[in-house]
Amino acid sequence: MRFWADTLIVLVVLTNLRVLGASRLSTCIRTVAFQGALLGLLPVLAHLDSLSLRLFLQAGASTVLKAAVFPWLLGKALREAGIQREVEPFVGFSASLGAGVLFLAAALWLGARLPLAGSEPLWHLAPTALFTIFTGLFVIVSRRKAVTQVLGYLILENGIYTFGMAFAEKQPLLVELGILLDVFMAVFVMGITIYHINREFDHLDADRMTALKD
Repeated sequence: MRFWADTLIVLVVLTNLRVLGASRLSTCIRTVAFQGALLGLLPVLAHLDSLSLRLFLQAGASTVLKAAVFPWLLGKALREAGIQREVEPFVGFSASLGAGVLFLAAALWLGARLPLAGSEPLWHLAPTALFTIFTGLFVIVSRRKAVTQVLGYLILENGIYTFGMAFAEKQPLLVELGILLDVFMAVFVMGITIYHINREFDHLDADRMTALKD
């Protein structure tokens, strides 16, 4: 099963790169949903020797929210806003991919120097988590559309969740579910905000809000 866990880790890395290079918002949403499904499976594969009902509940709740509920909410906001692409981001897509490669190299370098990075099963999760966090932060600050910035927030949370997966068996279930509930409410509120921004200003370019006046 170690092979499958490593395969999922590689796929998570590839989903980050795909989001950085994609212009269609629907593609980005589907990619983040796929990443959420992968992260839902990882705790089970990483702890096959210590499976428990708590672990299955945690993985199931995470998968349902990240792979189904969150993408549905964002897809609904996207359809109501009537937008299809991320146009003229602050950082171009080719440059974003180049930045992603640098982020991956930095994550591998930092991950190898963490105190627990060389032990099982943390050594491969730590760099992946760091790369996912870097990707989420970069998407938040480098894109114009509010929908894409929400996706960046979800990717950032996925990175934080990946760190927690190494300790999934030791984490209280209620703590993890509380975090997921916070993220759910954040995405729900952001979806409502996106709808009202588009209705009032007929666009979702976050940078144009700096021109608002009394």
